[in-house]
Amino acid sequence: MKFLLRSGVAAVMLSAVAAGADTNSTVLSAQGTVLSNATSAQESDAEQPAMKIFKYTNRSGVRSYSDRAPMGVSYEIVQLSCFACNVKSTLDWNNIPLYLNDYRSTITAAARKYQVDPALVRAVIHAESAFRPGARSKKGALGLMQLMPATARDMDVVDALEPQDNIFGGVRYLAWLLEQNGGNTMLATAAYNAGPGAVKRHNGIPPYEETRTYVKRVKLLHDRYKLALNKTFSGEWISQADSY
Repeated sequence: MKFLLRSGVAAVMLSAVAAGADTNSTVLSAQGTVLSNATSAQESDAEQPAMKIFKYTNRSGVRSYSDRAPMGVSYEIVQLSCFACNVKSTLDWNNIPLYLNDYRSTITAAARKYQVDPALVRAVIHAESAFRPGARSKKGALGLMQLMPATARDMDVVDALEPQDNIFGGVRYLAWLLEQNGGNTMLATAAYNAGPGAVKRHNGIPPYEETRTYVKRVKLLHDRYKLALNKTFSGEWISQADSY
């Protein structure tokens, strides 16, 4: 099988710098179960530019990759980093469209089960995958909440590309991060991006440009989703504070 890399994609596809990665942290579930020493989706791409790659097979049968959508052929989008992680993004995060109805029943059920603000769940899904259930990162993170395979297993996720399974596993993991950080949403989302070990080592949001950008954008999305949803969530949330 031949492969063709276009538009300078080769260097990006073949190099992976995991600045700030925390690959040896032991994770406990909200129920107190010891989880594996897994590298989570959040412990991978600090300070890496986000990039959308289009994978397709050209008319000559050569599998190709480009940073531009090909014309006249079917293609698959390969997302190399989370949607909100590109520090050079020119998107207007105050005005990008929100996903207010997607996976409503699943998000509501998972949020109630793990006592997490559903607006925060939507913000994290938006930041991680822009609500694309088939999103895959270069590190192997999968689905709406970009779960690494080991993290997915620890969260009892059978199929990380199945939206309901992914959401319940991702919200369970987010609930644990909130619990570990005293309900502080900014610290929890920093841990979701850079890893819980990185937050612990730095005693706060790690000084990684990507992580700080990610936390700010999730905070902005969280506020926008709370305002747009404008609904009362029955029960207590784990997430209560926005600063540290």
